[in-house]
Amino acid sequence: MIQWKGVFPALTTKFTADDKIDFALFEKNLKAQLDAGMEGVILGGTLGEASVLSNEEKFDLVKFTVEKVAGKIPVVMNIAEGSTSEAVKLAIEAEKCGAKGLMMLPPMRYKSDHRETVTYFKAVAESSSLPIMIYNNPIDYKIEVTLDMFAELADNKNIQAVKESTRDVSNVTRMINRFGDRFKILCGVDTIAMEELMLGADGWVAGLVCAFPKETVAVYKLTRAGKFEEALKIYRWFLPLLELDIHPKLVQYIKLAEQETGIGSEYVRAPRLTLVGEERERILKIIRDGIKARPVLA
Repeated sequence: MIQWKGVFPALTTKFTADDKIDFALFEKNLKAQLDAGMEGVILGGTLGEASVLSNEEKFDLVKFTVEKVAGKIPVVMNIAEGSTSEAVKLAIEAEKCGAKGLMMLPPMRYKSDHRETVTYFKAVAESSSLPIMIYNNPIDYKIEVTLDMFAELADNKNIQAVKESTRDVSNVTRMINRFGDRFKILCGVDTIAMEELMLGADGWVAGLVCAFPKETVAVYKLTRAGKFEEALKIYRWFLPLLELDIHPKLVQYIKLAEQETGIGSEYVRAPRLTLVGEERERILKIIRDGIKARPVLA
């Protein structure tokens, strides 16, 4: 059972210099997330470089993470597939590997219409008992999961939440107005997380949390407690860093931040390349300025 509230890091996949998964470094970051008070973790999302991981690697990560969290929090695996049958296979295998939930994008590569998108989600939901969070990100993935689609998906009891990444904060209110608390809402865009939490979002699927876990949890907890002034002090400091989450190179930027805070490395898998030259210096300055001014948390 997943509560779908609190902070869920979209974890990066750590690599070694020779392009293997760096499980030791991954564990170091995972421990930092657990120590900060996460409510769950998500594997194989955009930040996890899902498009360049083999299925075997994804399941190895799931099994490793399940072992390390030892039941303290749920492990959620992302599904981003072009084929319905492949998505169903992954959902079944994820459950066997110990995942406690799924995050699901609409079909990849093909721009499915309303009927096709709903049918895709239903097919996976009906193949698995795992709770599902729909990842609604039309900016990056070109298909919007509309309110009318959610109305058709509401009969599937294991479709329980949405990662709200439309970048339209009013969508939180639209979802609540239409569905009440039927679907839990987790903000999926770092730069509008506090705003969406204030509007009633239940949680935050976070990116910069990979480098700054304690600050992310502090913003979440203070905002949900109505301590807006205290939350704002941290959030205003955080915003230049959070803006690294809304760039096409968010993986490289956030991994560089993880390296600078000592809980990750900048190694990425091709076709991504590590940053060089002026771009690297510019991003490093944002990160180092943030670290230098890091707030003291209560």
